[in-house]
Amino acid sequence: MIKTIPLNKLVASPRNVRRSSDPQADAELRADIEARGLLQNLVVTSAAKPRGCFAVEAGERRRRALQSLADEGKLAADHEVCCLVIDKGSAQEASLAENFQRLAMNPADECLAFSALVEQGSDAEAVARRFGLTVRFVEGRLRLANLAPAIFEALGAGEISLDVAKAYAATPDQERQIYVFEQMGRGYGYVHPDSIRRMMTQATIAATDRRARFVGEEAYVAAGGRIERDLFSEEDAARWLDVALVERLACEKMDALAAATSAEQGLAFVRPTLDGHIGYFATEGLRRVPVEAPPLTDEESARVDEFEEEIGGLVDLLEDEATDDAARAEAETKVRELDQAIDAIVNKPPVIPDELKATVGAFLLLDDQGRPKLDTSFYTEVAGGDDSAADDDDDPSSGEDNVQTARSGGLSRRLVDELAMQRRDILAVHVAADPAFALDVAIFLMVDRNVHYSSDKCGSSLVASPPSNPVLDFKTPGASATIVASEATEALDRSWTEGSSRAERFDAFRALPEEARAAWLGHAVARTLEASANLTGERACAFHDHLGELLGIDVARWWRPTGTNYFDRVPKSVTLAALAEVGGPALAERYARAKKAELAQACERIFSGDFIAELEVKEAAVAWVPQAMRFGNQEVPVAPEDDAREAEVAPPTAAEDERDPHADEIEEAA
Repeated sequence: MIKTIPLNKLVASPRNVRRSSDPQADAELRADIEARGLLQNLVVTSAAKPRGCFAVEAGERRRRALQSLADEGKLAADHEVCCLVIDKGSAQEASLAENFQRLAMNPADECLAFSALVEQGSDAEAVARRFGLTVRFVEGRLRLANLAPAIFEALGAGEISLDVAKAYAATPDQERQIYVFEQMGRGYGYVHPDSIRRMMTQATIAATDRRARFVGEEAYVAAGGRIERDLFSEEDAARWLDVALVERLACEKMDALAAATSAEQGLAFVRPTLDGHIGYFATEGLRRVPVEAPPLTDEESARVDEFEEEIGGLVDLLEDEATDDAARAEAETKVRELDQAIDAIVNKPPVIPDELKATVGAFLLLDDQGRPKLDTSFYTEVAGGDDSAADDDDDPSSGEDNVQTARSGGLSRRLVDELAMQRRDILAVHVAADPAFALDVAIFLMVDRNVHYSSDKCGSSLVASPPSNPVLDFKTPGASATIVASEATEALDRSWTEGSSRAERFDAFRALPEEARAAWLGHAVARTLEASANLTGERACAFHDHLGELLGIDVARWWRPTGTNYFDRVPKSVTLAALAEVGGPALAERYARAKKAELAQACERIFSGDFIAELEVKEAAVAWVPQAMRFGNQEVPVAPEDDAREAEVAPPTAAEDERDPHADEIEEAA
């Protein structure tokens, strides 16, 4: 029987079969009901308590959405709701039928629906607001609607996945889309979206490409591959024309190597990728398992020191203008070889306990030279996958947005990433030094993840594994934060790690003094921090800004801008703006005509306090850090403009540039 029932007379039923939900889907449903009203009735039974109420057997999400609107005053508390009243005996079956028989909308149908709304005069923002979606999600679907017809039809028919369709949408050129679609549809089996994305942006590849080096010219030509050579260029300038063939041959070879590696090392799985890093979608449905690499032995440490000393001598040779071209080339080759030798020693593969091997796996990568390499990070498969990993807010088809946000304030993406990592390190030192604060952060992260639904199945919802850095080859061994963090890590009490079982190690850990356990807590929380920068874009993290403000972090005490880490890397206008910020327009004007190298050298001295000026100007200079390194709304002392006129620092002359680089130290010693 259909009847209308006041909203305040509807209550949740204990018989409803749905036990979990999705906050994003709930928000979309709420927005839809607010815009169009309730389009489907609820299924209810008469409730014994409270008297006169009805229990919602099917439609609990709709009831909660209606109640949320009522709580905000957008609906009356007794708003009439259309309901189907059934007997209690069939209540659970009705709940199961309604939830189980529901069919999700095909992505292609979503694209057409959104496009129709836009054609009727709406826009992406309005559509997103009406359906409780992100603008990025709607824009992504609108982009897919412009796919070449054959590809769009394949998406609608379920012949290709949504991720594959997004890969074809990497460029709007429909002719290119069709060409790649035909190339990849020749019976090569499943094709990874990354392969399609590469083909969409690459018409040919160089003979030096990692995939070409891995496959080998002989195998490529034997399979029918074509090569275009320039008779007037070196052999490395040759172009391989059949990218799809290269991808297929490389995938087949990597698949075989991955299977052999998995069997040889006893791992649960080894997943191959033709990239030199692990992409975002590759880890979907996986959880990283922290595995520590073995420490360096005394002999290994001595070899690293020996190699680094040898590199130092070679660098001096390279910087000597008298070095001839042959010696320079030989020195450069030797430096690369020594770097690789150091990397092989320092980046030792982690030791995996035998009992853990059968449950974890890794990725087989392809380095720049086309050499397969097993990644040192290990993962375990999550039952049912991780729904959160498929968020369309990270749609890779919107690559141009990433380029736009990366160049914030005239800073290159690489520099922003490096500054973000250093700012993270400074924050990590403070979190690790304040265990009580770290505990608050840890508790918050645990409860916050429980509030936001996740399908992860594990014994704990807190995983203190380090995130991937945006710049893999960037290290700061001499930075204050790096040194302090290393010393703190070395000081941790590791006596409990000697236990042979997890239970034994846990009991030993509990027996540690409270101070020792607290130090491990600070270490665990600090190592989870991601690289962030105080700039608009993907590196922004308002929560990090808040933590830094609460801790009262003085970034200038930990990091100073130098030519190497900052001034050589930014446009001249950015450097002059920094001078104006600490000393007013007069100080910036003084250096306006200086060459960039001279300007960087002078600024390194100014911002380290090594110059003659009024006290206020000096204090402002030594306290200044770029906006990217600040936490929250921290302000840097700025000297009055009149004080800046007293600063007695001038750009170095050409003669000064050629003098002994240690002359300042000699003069100070005298």
